[in-house]
Amino acid sequence: MPRRRKRARFEQLTEFERGRIIGLREAGLSYRAVASRVQRNSSTVMRVWKQWTDECRTTRKSGSGPRNVTSARDDRHLVRMARTDRTASSRQLAALWSIATGVSLCASSIRRRLLQCGLRARTPLYRIPLTHDHRRLRLQWANQHRDWRADWQHVVFSDESRFNLWYHDGRIRVRRYAGERHLPECIIERHSGRTPGVMVWGAIAYHRRSQLLRIVGNLNSNRYIREVLQPEAVPFLQSLPGAVFQQDNARPHTARIVKSFFAAQQVQLLPWPACSPDMSPIEHVWDVIGRRLARDPRPVASADELWKHTSEICVHLTWQILPPHIQPVSSLEMSPLLVDESSDSELDIDSSLSAPSPSRRHMPQNDNPR
Repeated sequence: MPRRRKRARFEQLTEFERGRIIGLREAGLSYRAVASRVQRNSSTVMRVWKQWTDECRTTRKSGSGPRNVTSARDDRHLVRMARTDRTASSRQLAALWSIATGVSLCASSIRRRLLQCGLRARTPLYRIPLTHDHRRLRLQWANQHRDWRADWQHVVFSDESRFNLWYHDGRIRVRRYAGERHLPECIIERHSGRTPGVMVWGAIAYHRRSQLLRIVGNLNSNRYIREVLQPEAVPFLQSLPGAVFQQDNARPHTARIVKSFFAAQQVQLLPWPACSPDMSPIEHVWDVIGRRLARDPRPVASADELWKHTSEICVHLTWQILPPHIQPVSSLEMSPLLVDESSDSELDIDSSLSAPSPSRRHMPQNDNPR
């Protein structure tokens, strides 16, 4: 038999339960029989029926129930405390409240007061830490490229990303009863070290894309030239008249030998501000691939199988690259671009490219600095 849900102490009757009590009483059932049906005390059934017969209403009177320990002024003070330290837990706020007022208040009361005031505990939005120079350069870059129109059709955006065999994006939930927290089927294992996976490189242009390359091991400047630029990136750029190459500021990308290689090949580079992965449309590609890998029902036991699935997903994506998100960067007055992680692309990547770039929750960040 399914377990009976434990009823909280002093839990109020719902409108459905009140209507059910009245209906059963009108059907001729006794107080005890009705109480057995709705799993309530007989005195509770009597009070509901008496309220209905005497006052013709089922709602509670305003102001009924136990009084709040805090006043409206105390609630405003509590809200100011919570807004001063947004990450403080209810227990920490209760301790601060006890120190400030000398009155003890439990953590559950703190949560109820904050919920009544509209402050709900939510998952924070993660972003890359930016210094003042980072913000200034981002804004300067956005202002310089604000009026670009057809020029974006000649830009080739490139990047690396890593996909792991096991990753958890924070959205996984376990359905369990109370006391089942330590059951094996309710536990998700998390490796403390670096998990096996594949690192890939790719480039996208307007209605076109390069081959997805697998990079084994650490990528340095020499390997970047030998395994990425010479066999794939440069031929892809040469097939696009007037192409402009974009890459981030990872160390293998900005080494002297790489700059000399670009100069020898006459590759035109697009200046890119540091710590700005959110401004590149290719971040959407990695996000879509990561989401589809997470939804893929096929088991993956090795890095080779993961690479096979990743390349298959990349082949079936459709491409239409939109300009980077310059307007949000400019309107935020040098603030980091906020990231929206709620969008979920399906078969067409075009719709996801029109939204702010999601952060890589489905795969770890590259080890190379941006």
